[in-house]
Amino acid sequence: MRVAVPKETAPGERRVALVPETVAKLGTAFEVRVERGAGEAAGFPDAAYAEAGAELVEGNIATDADCVVCVRSPSAELVASMSSGTAVIGFLEPLTDEAGIALLRERGVVAFAMESIPRITRAQSMDALSSQATVAGYKAVLLAADRVPRLFPMLMTAAGTIAPVRALVIGAGVAGLQAIATARRLGAVVSAFDVRPAVQEQVESLGAAFLDLGVRTEETAGGYAKELTSEQQAQQQAALEERIPDFDVVVTTAAVPGRPAPKLIPRSAVENMRPGSVIVDLAAETGGNCEVTVPGEDVVHHGVTVIGTTNLPSLMAFHASQLYSRNVGALLAHLAPAGELTLDWDDEITSGACVTRPQAAA
Repeated sequence: MRVAVPKETAPGERRVALVPETVAKLGTAFEVRVERGAGEAAGFPDAAYAEAGAELVEGNIATDADCVVCVRSPSAELVASMSSGTAVIGFLEPLTDEAGIALLRERGVVAFAMESIPRITRAQSMDALSSQATVAGYKAVLLAADRVPRLFPMLMTAAGTIAPVRALVIGAGVAGLQAIATARRLGAVVSAFDVRPAVQEQVESLGAAFLDLGVRTEETAGGYAKELTSEQQAQQQAALEERIPDFDVVVTTAAVPGRPAPKLIPRSAVENMRPGSVIVDLAAETGGNCEVTVPGEDVVHHGVTVIGTTNLPSLMAFHASQLYSRNVGALLAHLAPAGELTLDWDDEITSGACVTRPQAAA
């Protein structure tokens, strides 16, 4: 099976879909072609790919490929160079990028979206949403630690005792739990809030206090919280507005697949926080959980820094690529167990992740 690894072209994207470690593990059943320079931004030089057994090519990377693996949606030029029936794997944004999905459909490719991998036990090794959320949660706390004008841990010095940072993590999914763990390692006193009561035990197991705001809902089949009613959203905002001024650092992680991020922190709540406080909005890419968030920018509002950096995993491209590559490698092994594409549409993973396919393949 001929697998192509193009260089990412999305602005600011530093990750690569396959790293040399995965290329070597795929073995001789897969012929991997890597566009020159594809891994350089993530810390993987061309020589490492060559040593792992990949072929390095210049341009036309998708020509004659059986499968093209990407991090972000392939460019229109790359799609145009693919043959009908080519498999494509990547974060394809099937719920929001209608034009990109239409382009793949028109070309007749068989596209598998990594964000559509079913959240079942059998697919855990392919769960790229979770692997990248882990990196994002970790990086969010480091960004906060860099910008807040306070020391995270409590320090007892000859000049007196320094009180630790008080941090609040909103949303206890994968990113939130990693943010809690990282903030705890740095010495902060951490609290966390989630509308799903089932995650309270996980929060407390990491040494954080569970903040009960009286707003509860259940999980969906995919592990996300069910969307709150307008009354619940108003109740949540009011409760957060009252409690947020107690914290020096706030990390928000709430997201709804295919929808704008829910607004959890109103402008008035930001204005009530202490000057020098920091909010890191992990939902900035879909509009942000904070009313003053500007996607892709850091803003200072009434002395509070609101960080709206998008695509945090790309800022830690080496390990983010390593984790994502393992996810892609696991999916490749599932779709082509002997190096030959074998698509079982009755299989929950294959059918669940597929977002376009030619009629003949249906």
